[in-house]
Amino acid sequence: MINHELRWYRGLYSSLVYDFFVGGNMRKFEKISYPEFVKVFGDNKTLYDDYMLPLRGTKCSAGYDFFAIKDYVIKPNEIVKIPTGYKATFESDEMLMIVVRSSMGFKYNVRLTNQVGIIESDYYNNRDNEGHMWVCLQNHGDKEYIINKGDAYAQGIFVKFLTTDDDNVKTLRTGGIGSTNKKKEGRENE
Repeated sequence: MINHELRWYRGLYSSLVYDFFVGGNMRKFEKISYPEFVKVFGDNKTLYDDYMLPLRGTKCSAGYDFFAIKDYVIKPNEIVKIPTGYKATFESDEMLMIVVRSSMGFKYNVRLTNQVGIIESDYYNNRDNEGHMWVCLQNHGDKEYIINKGDAYAQGIFVKFLTTDDDNVKTLRTGGIGSTNKKKEGRENE
């Protein structure tokens, strides 16, 4: 047991030292550029300057809360696409998982239309939309669901992922939403 713990601490220490000197494990949220913002929200510099970047609610929270830039009302059985105003940068062996806040599904039956959003690292600054993330919510409840400006409505969780030993994909993303579903040269097994 002691040997195992020592190896674990040595590995953790080595990883921390490596990250400190080499600069690994960089992840952060950013606002989209003002020109990209104008395409979606119109020319409103005050609104752009005022909206908040995602934050964790507590020091033990896994997810970073996404805050509404404006008010939304989702009627029963209605689907609403919400532009977040955010983009995220992170390591190539990580993804950003987007889910609704637990209380929305549990108390109000409001959920993501795709259940879980997956953002890959190469979505950041893509040529189509700069990496602007959107959230599509559906109200499965029987009452209107109201999201006020500044309310948290979704959360992003950074997650490491693994690939198979025989993975040899060499293609890179060339666009925004849906661009990785197109057949490309260099992709095996298609």
